[in-house]
Amino acid sequence: MPHDPQVLDHEYDGIQEFDNPTPGWWHFLFWLFIVFSFFYVMMDFSASPFLPGYKKKYDNAVLAATMKKFETLGDLEPNATTFASFTKSEEWMNYAASTFSSNCASCHGPDGGGVVGPNLTDDYGKNLKKIDDIYTVITKGAAGGAMPAWGQRFHPNDLVLLTSYVASLRGTKPQIAKAPEGEIMEPWPDAPAPVFDEGE
Repeated sequence: MPHDPQVLDHEYDGIQEFDNPTPGWWHFLFWLFIVFSFFYVMMDFSASPFLPGYKKKYDNAVLAATMKKFETLGDLEPNATTFASFTKSEEWMNYAASTFSSNCASCHGPDGGGVVGPNLTDDYGKNLKKIDDIYTVITKGAAGGAMPAWGQRFHPNDLVLLTSYVASLRGTKPQIAKAPEGEIMEPWPDAPAPVFDEGE
């Protein structure tokens, strides 16, 4: 019996196999999807846990722009008016919040409610009577070193902005709040939000 070229030579238990090559369109789609997957992963960073997502990229861009703008602040005066004024600047309080989160949240809680350190959201303060005292405690420390001195670790403007951020926590409602400690503080002074030049 002549060999049929459409039937392969091998045989298993009397069963033969037709020589049916994969269609050309199947090969085309196979390579098309490989190329498409490469561009898909490159475009959709959020699909990969190893690459920054869009939210992270946006946050990084905002931080970079803020850092650039930081240079335009000049030398901020560490006084009550400046502290009170910057508590009303959402942009700079968002910036200072990152400083607080990285350096202060472990003792004072992520929302200022207090952990080891005192609650920063109520009207009572340890070593604090007026808004200026926040700056003094941050720069020089307190409680025999339990509250470290940050004066030599931060840029002077960062100290001012961090002071304003801590002041802005007063009156907020943390998820977990420690009991009041110390004495009741004076009300913060009223001051308008800072005004910047158009080019800043």
